[in-house]
Amino acid sequence: MAEMLPISSELQARVRAWLAHLRDVRRYSEHTLVAYEQDLHEFLRFLSGHLGAGVRLEQLEALEARDFRAWLAARMGCFEASSTARALSTVKHFYRYLEKHEVLCNAAIFHMRGPKLKKAVPKALGVAQAREATEGIGQLHEEEWVNLRDVALLVLIYGCGLRISEALSLRYGDVPLKDVLAITGKGRKQRMVPVLPVVAEAIAAYVAACPYPFSEEMALFVGARGKPLDPAIFQLQLRKLRGRLNLPETTTPHAFRHSFATHLLSSGGDLRSIQELLGHESLSTTQRYTKVDKERLMAAYKNAHPRA
Repeated sequence: MAEMLPISSELQARVRAWLAHLRDVRRYSEHTLVAYEQDLHEFLRFLSGHLGAGVRLEQLEALEARDFRAWLAARMGCFEASSTARALSTVKHFYRYLEKHEVLCNAAIFHMRGPKLKKAVPKALGVAQAREATEGIGQLHEEEWVNLRDVALLVLIYGCGLRISEALSLRYGDVPLKDVLAITGKGRKQRMVPVLPVVAEAIAAYVAACPYPFSEEMALFVGARGKPLDPAIFQLQLRKLRGRLNLPETTTPHAFRHSFATHLLSSGGDLRSIQELLGHESLSTTQRYTKVDKERLMAAYKNAHPRA
């Protein structure tokens, strides 16, 4: 960033310190760090043109609401609303960091409101669809061990509510799976998830059939050449499965995590427990599934009630 942006050396140092804080103290993932850095990069680049000079800390403190609105307006048509909302959150985070460390204070930024976002409702599969998918994915490849791998991975994601990145981060040393499994999720936060017998059995069948020798630290799920499985390969398998079973285009690995939560809720699971199982930091994130369940109930009502 120091070479790319016309900003003062003091501001450069503060940006580096902030990023280090996010990495070492807040434990943000590398993906999140890159996104935050790019957001701040774009904001500072806008300011250099908006102010007509290199950006200094004193200028950041002197910015007014109209300056921030000009930045937000400049993003319209160039960025998605969700991207702008995240960028505003990033800039606020940076200002909050500077204020906490008594570098500067600017109240105007905290009065800025981002674009309104439509809350996306998770796209869950029906119970029958999920069952059909976990069976059907084991019939796509010529090599049986690959089929067993894909079944094990999909059953694990659906049976434990994992993100695909969490599932692919498992090591051979984690098996045989016991009654619970420790998962490191977003922000390096750990949670415990129950392991159904069908999940443990599917993984055991895959491990027994895999032609590659395992070691304790080796990735549990491997590709055709014995290297850690690329998520894109598994996503390709799901696309093939969608065509074969006529499943909706929203049938992605993440859809099975959504299905895990939705099916638990439909069966009487409480939100707090589901929040813990999914590793959601905020209960409001988990509450999206109540809307999914309401839609399912309303559909059943309209189809079955004689006066609907």
